[in-house]
Amino acid sequence: MTVRIDAMDRKILAELQRDAGQSLDEIARRVGSSKTPVWNRIRKLRAAGVIGRQTVILDAEALGFEACFFVLIRTSEHDAGWQAAFLKALKDRPEVQEAHRLAGDIDYILKVRVKNARAYDAFYQALISEVRVHNVTALLSMEEIKSTTDLPLDG
Repeated sequence: MTVRIDAMDRKILAELQRDAGQSLDEIARRVGSSKTPVWNRIRKLRAAGVIGRQTVILDAEALGFEACFFVLIRTSEHDAGWQAAFLKALKDRPEVQEAHRLAGDIDYILKVRVKNARAYDAFYQALISEVRVHNVTALLSMEEIKSTTDLPLDG
């Protein structure tokens, strides 16, 4: 199902990105509409798959997850069996916040959030015990400069 996104939909989506926990009345007020049309648009956007699940964003450091590693993986394996095992290993590990298959010299990049370097090493040892990789490079993030889940919805 394709859905046309107009300026009002963009305003509603921007408000939901800013704070999905705000009331329908508040969203309607902020976008200059009334509650019923806003609710109908939100339902339409959900039905079309534009709006996925709703969640909250937790502060990783406040919860003790002080280390963020970006893990670059090169592999010489590209068959379906290896890939299935690799994807399962990633999905089974809650430390992996993001995983991307890349074009270029690096095959995969992972964003791994752990409490400390020792916890990263445990993650690494578990991963390489399950799947063969050619090369792994771990980069420790010294400072998070920008992090957002917001999409640029302008025009």
